[in-house]
Amino acid sequence: MAEQLRKLDYYSTFYNLTHPEGARLSHKVASLAPGSLNHIYFGNSGSVANDSAVRILHHYFNRLGEPSRRIILSRIGAYHGSTHLSVALTTPAYRTGWNSAEDLVHHLSSPYPYRRPDGMTVDEFSDFLIEEMIETIEKIGAENIAGFIAEPIMGAGGVIVPPDGYHRRTREVCSTYGIKYISDEVVTAFGRLGHFFSSQDVFGIEPDIITSAKGLTSGYQPLSATILSEEIYDVIAAPGAMFLHGMTYSSHPAACAAALANIAIMENEDLCGHVRTTGPLFEAALHRLGDLDAVGEVRGSHFMQGIEFVRDQATGELHDAELDFGGRVARHAQKRGLIVRPLGHMAVLSPPLIIAEREIGIIEDVLRESIRAALDDLAAEGLA
Repeated sequence: MAEQLRKLDYYSTFYNLTHPEGARLSHKVASLAPGSLNHIYFGNSGSVANDSAVRILHHYFNRLGEPSRRIILSRIGAYHGSTHLSVALTTPAYRTGWNSAEDLVHHLSSPYPYRRPDGMTVDEFSDFLIEEMIETIEKIGAENIAGFIAEPIMGAGGVIVPPDGYHRRTREVCSTYGIKYISDEVVTAFGRLGHFFSSQDVFGIEPDIITSAKGLTSGYQPLSATILSEEIYDVIAAPGAMFLHGMTYSSHPAACAAALANIAIMENEDLCGHVRTTGPLFEAALHRLGDLDAVGEVRGSHFMQGIEFVRDQATGELHDAELDFGGRVARHAQKRGLIVRPLGHMAVLSPPLIIAEREIGIIEDVLRESIRAALDDLAAEGLA
């Protein structure tokens, strides 16, 4: 980054302009992305990446003479950002007191197998989700729907892993109705699940758009990417109405240099391979915590894991929200040198991609002690 700032500290990428690092990074990201996703718009956050994806789809359908296609299907439990439009895509629970672009978004049920309706098998739950999607599309009218946005694994919504085959089935439904599929890989891309992108390598789909951020630079600089298929690009880049969209700091040379260096380190040290090898050990360590009565479910994949805490393991009953059980566990863990993310009745863990087996054992031990300490707190307060 310092070398890049000395060489070229800034250059605009508006209109038909670019600079060498931006061009090199575009080529590199396109080479890593699946299938025909070969065109990249760089922003500076996941929120901007998702906002850009929706704006691009609206322009795309305008160019095709289908201006009524405006609505985006999202899901309860989703998290897609904090800008005006991306927060509209996010689950309603995050939008208390916020007036957003709700007329542009319709939320489908969360693909949350652990909390599926009573008496329903996981396969039946998967069928229900697909049937609901089809019924919703036919009720709204496919001619009014531009896209469907989905995180491969929901992050802030509770590390929700959908039923097997869910993404392939939703992709098929979207294709049937001419609805574009946006895969929000802001969290799941760049090694978190053991691949540079998880949509195809893990879940077997090729979306129309992938959005990413975070791991693109490993946080050393703010940078995001909205990655488009050839088909979408050919429509929005055809001669005619210009697509007026851009940010001053898009493709900032220092951010692009950080991303290129980051990707080179990941490739040279085979960090994705390390995650594929070590991730199952991390999963197994956390699953061993299931022998504690307070642990209802451990879920996730590789280095993206969540622990859902319960009052009653047999029924899945939760502790009262005001007890902040996830926060209690997190505070006890921090005292013992481990930072976890409390999320209501959950603890979320996304460790560094370089974590070693010895450190996984430490995490397991600290979490076990912390969960027991949180239970002891409740007992001492007469709340157990």
